[in-house]
Amino acid sequence: MKKLSLIATSAMGLEAIVGKEVKDLGYDCQIENGKVSFEADELAICRSNLWLRTADRIKIKVGEFKARTFDELFENTKALNWGDYLPVNAEFPVIGKSVKSTLASVPDCQAIVKKAVVDKLKKHYNQEGWLSEDGPFFRIEVALLKDVATITIDASGVGLHKRGFRTDQGGAPIKETLAAALVLLTRWNPDRPFVDPFCGSGTIPIEAALIGQNIAPGFNRDFVSEQWDWIGKDKWNLARQEVEDKANYDQPLDIQASDIDHRMVQIAKANADEAGLAESIQFKQMQVKDFTTSKEFGVIVGNPPYGERLGEKREVEQMYKEMGKVFSSLDTWSVYMLTSHEGFEELYGKPATKKRKLFNGFIKTDFYQYWSDVRPPRR
Repeated sequence: MKKLSLIATSAMGLEAIVGKEVKDLGYDCQIENGKVSFEADELAICRSNLWLRTADRIKIKVGEFKARTFDELFENTKALNWGDYLPVNAEFPVIGKSVKSTLASVPDCQAIVKKAVVDKLKKHYNQEGWLSEDGPFFRIEVALLKDVATITIDASGVGLHKRGFRTDQGGAPIKETLAAALVLLTRWNPDRPFVDPFCGSGTIPIEAALIGQNIAPGFNRDFVSEQWDWIGKDKWNLARQEVEDKANYDQPLDIQASDIDHRMVQIAKANADEAGLAESIQFKQMQVKDFTTSKEFGVIVGNPPYGERLGEKREVEQMYKEMGKVFSSLDTWSVYMLTSHEGFEELYGKPATKKRKLFNGFIKTDFYQYWSDVRPPRR
């Protein structure tokens, strides 16, 4: 097994959570803006793709170097060991980006990297003429930041937020990776009740159920690196067997999800069924103001409407007030709400114990955390 430089990319604000997940898999890592870097073997590509709930994708870093001229970019790219990664028939499109760098033309950078890789592969495989590019898929990225070029290969394919079981969605679904992060930030455990009163297409309760039963988020989908011979089927089979061995399908869960829109409740049910979690989540059509419970020490997590559309704001603000009144009597419960509305605490009627800045897509939001003062009894 060879040592590889791997990168788990992350949405802004989630880097520390991704870093904890990487450490929990057993890999030392370095947390930076937008990414978590770690050194590991081929098996780690399989395991991190299958297990990381909050990362966007897994990349292999092939090289990193200064590149202020096109000649530097070409020669340094050509000097990398492309034959270790790409077979002679590899299909390898090149994508790129450039931030605060002398080489600002991304199409030119892409073309130069492509030519450098072609030249290196021809030499490595003693190949004349065109490369067929009719084999396994390897997407190469050249990313320039302050004149430093980082060359990576994407080992995920479709982004990791695509779990493979969403049959349908509403108008503005939360990404699965962010939903998982919201659940992980609560430190909820499956012995306690869990409620999402704004479930939409069911993303948050489904992620909670996966976490509660220790089911890997990638269990139901494929990854582009499964086709790469130098990783091999054996390692993927080993990683998938670990996923099966560690899942606790018998763990009982008390997860309740509701939404004001009956159509969304039906979509959420279908998504949960596709994920094999239909028995683990109770879905119900309900307004948040009608929520009642006699249970204790539960966790409420929600991504309510933000009131960003014209005409919605007053309605949403009224709903925040009603929510604050309903939840105020739940003194053993902890409440966590994600919204972009800057007046949320005032409307809810109570300052948050803690706020965390997160991005829901391109929308800047706060995750308002109301921790219960009453500790659950020790088990």
